[in-house]
Amino acid sequence: MDATANIMCQEDPVNPVVSTCLQVCGILVVSHLFHLIFKPLGQPGPVAQVLAGLVLGPTLLCRIYVIERFFIKPNSAEYYRFYAFFARIFFMFLLGLEFDVPFLKRNLHLVTTVAYGGFMACGIFGAAISWFIIRELTISYNKIAFAIVTIILIANSASPVVIRLAADLKLDTSDVGRLAMSSSLINEMSCSLLFSLVVAFTEDGMFKTLLLSIFLTASLILVNCYLVIWFNTKSRNQKFINNSQVLLILVLLISVSMIIESSGLYSTVHCFLVGMMFPREGKTTRTLLHKLTYAVHNFVLPSYFGFTGFQFNISSLSTIDNVIVALVMVSLSIAGKILGTLLACYHLKIPLNIEAVILAFILNLKGHADLVVVDASPNSEKWWGEDIRRLLLSVIVLNTLMAGPVVSFIMRKQEVQLTHNRTSIECLDPESELRMICCVYKPRNASGQLGLCSALRGKQGAAITPYLMHLVELPKRRKKKNLMYHQLQDGDQFSDEDEYGGNDVMEINEAVDIFSSETKIFVRQIKAVSSFPTMYEDVCSQAEDLRVSLIFLPFHKHQRIDGKMEKGKDEMRSTNQKIIRHAPCSVGILVDRGCLEFQRLLAPDSLQSVATLFFGGPDDREAIACSKRLAMHHHLNLTVIRFLPSEFGEEDVNVSSSTASPHFNLGNEVFMSIARRNPENKRDDVYMDEFYKRYVSSGQIGYVEKNLRDGAETLQALRDIGDMYSLFIVGKGRRGCSPLTTGMSDWEECPELGVVGDLLASMDFDIKSSVLVIQQHRHTSSKSFTDD
Repeated sequence: MDATANIMCQEDPVNPVVSTCLQVCGILVVSHLFHLIFKPLGQPGPVAQVLAGLVLGPTLLCRIYVIERFFIKPNSAEYYRFYAFFARIFFMFLLGLEFDVPFLKRNLHLVTTVAYGGFMACGIFGAAISWFIIRELTISYNKIAFAIVTIILIANSASPVVIRLAADLKLDTSDVGRLAMSSSLINEMSCSLLFSLVVAFTEDGMFKTLLLSIFLTASLILVNCYLVIWFNTKSRNQKFINNSQVLLILVLLISVSMIIESSGLYSTVHCFLVGMMFPREGKTTRTLLHKLTYAVHNFVLPSYFGFTGFQFNISSLSTIDNVIVALVMVSLSIAGKILGTLLACYHLKIPLNIEAVILAFILNLKGHADLVVVDASPNSEKWWGEDIRRLLLSVIVLNTLMAGPVVSFIMRKQEVQLTHNRTSIECLDPESELRMICCVYKPRNASGQLGLCSALRGKQGAAITPYLMHLVELPKRRKKKNLMYHQLQDGDQFSDEDEYGGNDVMEINEAVDIFSSETKIFVRQIKAVSSFPTMYEDVCSQAEDLRVSLIFLPFHKHQRIDGKMEKGKDEMRSTNQKIIRHAPCSVGILVDRGCLEFQRLLAPDSLQSVATLFFGGPDDREAIACSKRLAMHHHLNLTVIRFLPSEFGEEDVNVSSSTASPHFNLGNEVFMSIARRNPENKRDDVYMDEFYKRYVSSGQIGYVEKNLRDGAETLQALRDIGDMYSLFIVGKGRRGCSPLTTGMSDWEECPELGVVGDLLASMDFDIKSSVLVIQQHRHTSSKSFTDD
């Protein structure tokens, strides 16, 4: 029986492939098991998975004969490399698709300085120590090429490992995390290009091959642009493009990558560039992200990281010379990254605090391009022998196993310092990046929310990162589909997760696609499927993880065709109220009456008037801060109207020579900058004085002051301007904080809008303008999710 099995193993040509698949599955299972064990200890996934491979490999468990016989076969190394080739194609293409190109454009000098600071420091250390390594390892051939390879191993930052570690530690949306991810990609692409040039100039005919790979990459990028347009048009009435279209894109990618690899070069840069230049708009990118993200993050990368640790062999450190070489390379890699990164931060005038140290250790993670370099013709004496290859693999694994836990330890110790602190926009510069979540319950909410995104971008190219979050009610009972996979329609998913939301998903996707194509603003979509009592937890958790400064909610009432406001589900209103109470950032509620559609803002002859009402207090200052961004939009004309009690009228006006400007009186309206004496309003006065000098004096924003006595006059003043503006922006305000709103809350219907916001949204007020109510985040009012 055993003899027959051995003959089958030798004669069956499919058996090595099956064995390799089983081995990869074994590595995957153990990697996930280690991740579950080490995650409660604060260790990120890549570290646990590399450690799992190390335990499973020749260092420990593969010393047992049965396990060694299963995992290590005569030709298993070749099949592992074949699997690693496909893994690299998919995750580098996905990294390109997910890459934050706008962040790189805005911070190109910052990113490149940090990336090349560490690269140059490590390169200098590597060049200085290469003679020592060559002597210790008795390298007698191709010494210059080996020195360059040593520099690459010390200087490289593995972008897949950095990105996964940042995601596991929830650093991927922070400034230091995004800087680390972008810098690691620049660093790794530079190392890959350097190695390709070394290969091209050391082997005959490789320079022509390099030019061919550039031509193939550019051609594939161009072909993808046309394919995306065709697929998006063909799949107009579908949620996703079908499987055959996805397969065509991946086949083209794999085919070109195989041509490049077969010519002697490596397709790492090619796959990343194809993904980065892939058109972001439409169903094609959404489908690729949907199908690749889960598979790559849960199957491809864990097994790839596990295989990285699996290649570590403790026998490569059996001699004292090898131990010294490994320690020297690891030490210089860490020292070079720390020194280079800190010098880059000092040059950029970035504080040399704990974030700079975390950045340095994150950029010291290895495990991708360096593996490609080590695996370059491992059996060819032109590069190095198998013993040296194992030693260099050990250096790569040791670097990652040391840097990862250090980052995790620092994160735990400095958790408070690294938490999100941009929870409001009052303290932000209007030209800095604005991160926000726009929530929608139904497709009719999407137009107004997307209009806000377009308006808040201000001038063309301003920094804005919008997330559109579809809030879907989880039904209590659900009919099960007893369908096999082959019975599904082409493009459908076996999981029923995407069916939540019904046809609303298609309509929202269509609105986002049109918006992205016309405004060139990439909107990241999120879906929260939950029961209404707990839906606010999902929104608040996402806001904290994504580090947003604003959450925009749709009002629970919507406008009918006849212009009247119709009440929606009470659960929507309850969810809005809970989000307002528990949100980790500022919150805005949009009462949409169709005046803020983004198509109107894009019309060449469109000019809409927007008014910000200022009564005083933190919420109104937040509304002013939001208005500053709207004022930069060339299709919006903004006016700030400040309401003041009449006892602080003209007789109390002080106009200094530095702030004096031409003014005139219209009744009790005064157009000027005022310095108020009331100490209770000192912060408001200082804020508005700075606002006037920067925006009103230059003519960017109009400014009006109204001096009133009580709530009755305030009500009349609001009626007078009710039809003059398309959008009113007002702070929610605190109950009873202003004498100008006295008596206006007697018939209050929606307290979550505040006194003035509730009045403007009321059907009795009868205006056609949309209303945006802003509440500034207050640290003292935050509650835990268990309070309700």
